[in-house]
Amino acid sequence: MSTFEKVVEILVEAKDLEAGNITETSTWDDLGLDSLDTVELVMSVEDAFGVSLEMDETMQTVGDVVKAIEALK
Repeated sequence: MSTFEKVVEILVEAKDLEAGNITETSTWDDLGLDSLDTVELVMSVEDAFGVSLEMDETMQTVGDVVKAIEALK
């Protein structure tokens, strides 16, 4: 499973989203996530991948999170 696929799986499980609607360019707003949802997502991703992410204004899309995870692997 790719990093992107795993992040999508986490989003689907946590927020009951449709996997087919999530792309690497999907923003948090596109997915209907607020700041609390985003914090919860980051915590889930950190647990799943065993990494520590610095969530800041540069992480605006699913692809940004995937790139950050891959940079830490």
